[in-house]
Amino acid sequence: MTDLKLPAWAPWAMGVALAAFVGLVILSVRRNHGIKRSLFAAPYTLWMLIFTILPCILIAYYAFTDANGRFTLDNFSSFWDSNFLRRETIRARGGDEAALRVARGTINVDNLLYSLWMALLCTVISLILGYPAALFMADRRIKLGATLVVLFIIPMWMNFLLRTIAWMSLLEDNGLINSFLESIGIGKVQLMYNQQAVLLGMVYNFLPFMVFPIYTSLNKMDPKLAEAAQDLGCNDVQTLVRVTMPLSLPGVISGITMVFMPSVTTFFIPRVLGGGNTRMFGDLIESTFLKAGDWNLGSALSLVMMILILISLSILRKADPNGEGGGIV
Repeated sequence: MTDLKLPAWAPWAMGVALAAFVGLVILSVRRNHGIKRSLFAAPYTLWMLIFTILPCILIAYYAFTDANGRFTLDNFSSFWDSNFLRRETIRARGGDEAALRVARGTINVDNLLYSLWMALLCTVISLILGYPAALFMADRRIKLGATLVVLFIIPMWMNFLLRTIAWMSLLEDNGLINSFLESIGIGKVQLMYNQQAVLLGMVYNFLPFMVFPIYTSLNKMDPKLAEAAQDLGCNDVQTLVRVTMPLSLPGVISGITMVFMPSVTTFFIPRVLGGGNTRMFGDLIESTFLKAGDWNLGSALSLVMMILILISLSILRKADPNGEGGGIV
């Protein structure tokens, strides 16, 4: 594993960012002749500069440079063709004819496409399960709505890793589910270390992120709108389709965003519930950084993922330009 070496300008960049932050604070105080309420966002701004913007700059730096700090696009070529460096090495030793015998490696692109597919399945299943749950919780005629909200929140108090590991005691060969199946004569079933187990873990962990934005949108909706639709002759199904669902679309868009994005980049769930048999793009990035020690290729893979996420966010934002979808609470 190679050691991580920060570029020579990294400490200077952090110093400039800190000086710019202090300068903005002083300028704001002078212009406003005192401290305004907006100034209380200064700690958050500093946090964003140091722990969000600067890391993104470093990722971009490593993605466009080689191990010696020289500009290159070979890292992105390695993303598209995982045998790119091997082919270039063979070309340098044996010429173009020998290099042509090396086929294009598709492991990186295949991992990305597989991750997008799994994230899509997780999002669709979460939407199918989450919308009725949010609808049920937001129904003012049901007294258990607030209780269900609490039941959805309580598991989120537990650490994400512990929630995932807890499924192992349920799904493993000697777990509770297989023990029950064996006791009723069905026998043991392979429930872990496959795609279905990974998908189950993803839906379980990310389902609340779909439910609560939709619940927020439904809870804000004026109940008189549904009553007016029924007075005009709509039945319950027509009211749901023509009134409730269109008005809750911002929450649906927000939920899709909050589920799809972490689903694409997840790596712990496939490792625990997939047992290494299911490899997603997050696993590839982690192994490239920590096992292969290739910070440049790992940064290029991360940058590709960031670009895809930004494109997805911009498309989804078109459906909810005012950000009315709500959040997790």
